[in-house]
Amino acid sequence: MMGTRIFPAVLAALFTFSALLTSASDEPQSAGAAVPSTENSPTNLGGIMPPSFDQQVARVVAELDRIEADTLNQVEHSQLDRQAQVRTLGKLLLFDKRLSVNQNEACSFCHTPETGFTGPIQSLNATTVSYPGSVRTRFSNRKPQSYMYAPFAPVLHYNAYQGDFVGGNFWDMRASGYRLQDPSAEQAQGPPTNPVEMGLPDSACVAYRLSHAPYRKLFEAVWGEDLFIIQWPANVEKVCATPAPPPANDQYPVHLSTADRARADHVYDGFALAISAYEFSPEVSPFTSKYDAVQAGKDQFTPQEKSGYELFRSKARCNECHRDGGPGEEPLFTDFTASNLGVPRNPGLQYFYEGAPDQHAYAANPSGPAYVDSGVGFFLRKLKSLSGQLNPDSAWIQLAPKFDGKFQVPTLRNVDMRPTPDFVKAYMHNGYFKSLKDVVHFYNTRDVLPRCAANDPGEKTTCWPAPEDATNLNKRQLGNLKLTDQEEDAIVSFLKTLTDGYKIPNERAAK
Repeated sequence: MMGTRIFPAVLAALFTFSALLTSASDEPQSAGAAVPSTENSPTNLGGIMPPSFDQQVARVVAELDRIEADTLNQVEHSQLDRQAQVRTLGKLLLFDKRLSVNQNEACSFCHTPETGFTGPIQSLNATTVSYPGSVRTRFSNRKPQSYMYAPFAPVLHYNAYQGDFVGGNFWDMRASGYRLQDPSAEQAQGPPTNPVEMGLPDSACVAYRLSHAPYRKLFEAVWGEDLFIIQWPANVEKVCATPAPPPANDQYPVHLSTADRARADHVYDGFALAISAYEFSPEVSPFTSKYDAVQAGKDQFTPQEKSGYELFRSKARCNECHRDGGPGEEPLFTDFTASNLGVPRNPGLQYFYEGAPDQHAYAANPSGPAYVDSGVGFFLRKLKSLSGQLNPDSAWIQLAPKFDGKFQVPTLRNVDMRPTPDFVKAYMHNGYFKSLKDVVHFYNTRDVLPRCAANDPGEKTTCWPAPEDATNLNKRQLGNLKLTDQEEDAIVSFLKTLTDGYKIPNERAAK
């Protein structure tokens, strides 16, 4: 892989994870079926991977392996009560890369603790935004969401009084929670069978891989000892090593009896519910930020942070969607609805370069560069998504036009969590923004600053590109907030107080 090259689709698809990890070149690397692009720049590589990609992947994978090994050691040498059992099981499931088609990608590859359980690879956050799946030439269309506080989302429902959908998980709300009554559990069931993520062709493959997992006994202790009594077909390993999607005429290519399919489905539900339990635990959703300490009367905001919080609740109108709690509410900094903020197109998304079929005859994005992400509206129009979630209510289909271009309002907790101060994070569903200052400035000036010309050096400062999708644009809570530059900075200062793991000064001194 020496040199800067854009490979044809078939050759690019032959990249293996080991090749990515052993490359000694500092040159960018081809990542998939690239198309000609006039928008190449340091942040839009036009189908080419950033130079530091393989080194950063190696670092992340090594850290995930360490966490998994430490957790397995804890299981072997600790007495766990029932709650600790299910939470520890959920953690192991999230850090187990064997649960992907090529046994090279854990759920946590896109969601690491040090970044607030979102994207840990800085070079991708700054460029492609989305992350490669188990098939390393396949990328999704969105940036990884944090799953901190995700289990607090209610089951997706339509509030006719508000005219809004409320709840669910994923940017497009498609993990509705209607079946398990737990959106974060149903979110966990998405990536394993998504062709551009973990890529298994059948959910039964999760059960098969778990039947050989080193923590199988823990799974059985939590969910029952008879779940893995399944008569697996002779070709199950071959089937489970074949990337999704399955053949159109064989949607469940692991051929099981009715009883064995039911057992495999129970395993998949247990997999999901254990992950949700871990996400609910204090290790993932701890409420330990400076904001929490201030609300508990154990610390004080700085003058700038205090000013930012006051603006957050008043002039800046942030609190209208990112609610900080009320009577009987947890301060989750989201209202679990969806909104179209008018975010510009991000030309750096690798998804735009995945129009040609790969070696498995799968094209992630047949629309190529013409693709427009319609968000919640797309989910409502589809009775089935890539990763299997169904629109549970056919009456919702008629509401789709009102939700085109809308994406879920994320929690702001840990919005600034990063391993080092200079680590680059990406924001919004397509990762267009790379700093909180950019985000706040956009909210403040979207409708005030002029449209950017092509390659305008003032982009994100003195001008803004047009929205990727102007349908159902939110014009009520942002666009012209009349904030000064100092007020923008104050809001950013407040947002940084939402990072968990804060140590109260007098407690630090006592230690």
